[in-house]
Amino acid sequence: MRTRRGRTAMRATPAVVGAVAAVAMLVAGCGTPNPTAQARLEGHATGHTTGHTTGSASATDHPTTAATGHAAKPVAPAKPAALRAGESMRTVTSPVSYTPKAPTTGTDDYRCFVLDPQVTRDAFVTGFDIAPGQPQEVHHVILFRVPPSAAAAARARDAESGGNGWTCFGGTGLGSRGASLDDAPWVGAWAPGGRENVLPADVGIPMQRGSLLVMQVHYNLRHGVTPDRTSVKLRLSSSSKLKPLETMLYPAPVELPCRAGKSGPLCDRNAAVADVTERFGAMSSPIVNGLLLVCNGTLIPTPGATQSCTRRVEQAATIRAVAGHMHLLGSSLRIDLNPGTARARTLLDITVWDFDNQGSVPIPATAIRPGDSIRVSCTHDQAWRDKLPDLQGLPERYVVWGEGTTDEMCLGLLSVTRP
Repeated sequence: MRTRRGRTAMRATPAVVGAVAAVAMLVAGCGTPNPTAQARLEGHATGHTTGHTTGSASATDHPTTAATGHAAKPVAPAKPAALRAGESMRTVTSPVSYTPKAPTTGTDDYRCFVLDPQVTRDAFVTGFDIAPGQPQEVHHVILFRVPPSAAAAARARDAESGGNGWTCFGGTGLGSRGASLDDAPWVGAWAPGGRENVLPADVGIPMQRGSLLVMQVHYNLRHGVTPDRTSVKLRLSSSSKLKPLETMLYPAPVELPCRAGKSGPLCDRNAAVADVTERFGAMSSPIVNGLLLVCNGTLIPTPGATQSCTRRVEQAATIRAVAGHMHLLGSSLRIDLNPGTARARTLLDITVWDFDNQGSVPIPATAIRPGDSIRVSCTHDQAWRDKLPDLQGLPERYVVWGEGTTDEMCLGLLSVTRP
């Protein structure tokens, strides 16, 4: 195994296999949150502005704002695109009018609801339009696909609250048998500024007969606690000619030390990892350390603002769109194909990260094949603690991968079809 960062070629040793298994828990959310512990650190802030490019770098200023609301400008509703041959429109709505509330004393509520799109035969999702009932309170929405084999578990989890959904920091908390980093069960997402998303005419997201959706809604309590019923318009197609669209995840470690001159109990990495584990469950530590092993070939961290991970392509595919994901301390993110070679190509270059603008970016169809490599690189900055109002006053700490808004992530996402 080569251990130089960004050039790791993984062998299937037991340690790496175990690390990959731990990291794969990211696909559907690894932790069972501890709301009492989470409330100590959970916050909400916006105010980054964005510069996204594909194929080449760009320089963009990085202004700050004192706003605590969404940074994205309101977007006027657009007229829905016309249905294409074989498509039908179906609206599914949150089954209850839910009044958001923090699990304890935090300012965020992550709630998961079961939606039944009544898929009576195998179909494809070819588009979606997510409409928050209270757009000032809803910070983001993510749709997760639940196959028929897991439908009973989803309904049982919902029944525990009398049909009112459940707290779900990070992912759904359901797990996902058979899911992997190369085929995550995500259908779509909404963030402020979002519009209807219609997929290209030749692709769709498979939905087996009897499948459900879990809709995760992140409520920002700083903007009110008015009852909300978020709805989703799904485009479904019965066409047999569509190519299945899959989501590939490329996570990288987060190892961001406290700033020079700053101190505190959580500036110790071990204490920081223990804190994340307390708040999100026993799988948190294996994921933090598993990312190091998978990406760098070592359990010894290299603290720094920029972290990266290169993973070899195992199966041929065609990239159709790319996206990135970080939290409030994020500054920039890149996804590169075959870095350091004559065939190097930048797939995504987010020079100025915006927590409220995390939509995918379509790119020209780009073929990848076994032996190619894909690298995701993220830069985080502790200085945002002094610039974003809702981060001020929170304790300085060593930041590792964690599911809360005030924790951090580094994640590249590829939407792909297979040959």
